[in-house]
Amino acid sequence: MDLSNTIMEALDIKALKLEPEEVIFEMPVGPKTKQPMGYLHGGASVVLAETAASIGAFLNVKDENKMPLGLEINANHLKSVREGKVTATATPIHIGRKTMVWEVKITGEEQQLICISRCTIAVVDKPSKQSEA
Repeated sequence: MDLSNTIMEALDIKALKLEPEEVIFEMPVGPKTKQPMGYLHGGASVVLAETAASIGAFLNVKDENKMPLGLEINANHLKSVREGKVTATATPIHIGRKTMVWEVKITGEEQQLICISRCTIAVVDKPSKQSEA
């Protein structure tokens, strides 16, 4: 999976663990991910959460003619962060043929819970080569 030229590259998101039952990503808190008041932007946390859930779903799609797409996401921002790194740990709640639901916990460097998210993933048909053109 080529992650270049993606939002992961733009926000310096790094994969730490990629397993079907657990996905872990890390993201720095810095100029690319802060809001104007100097704290981690809630949108950056949501990007991190959906990235972890989507990659987890990808690892669980067994049909090569299918692909995962984010369908719904919610996030509760529980604590603010000004610096360092945050880590997203995604675990599946439901793995189905047509949908998956993932829980994502984002923690700070001292293991404090920063954000908790739930992401629903749709498993859809891959577009045909003709419709991509």
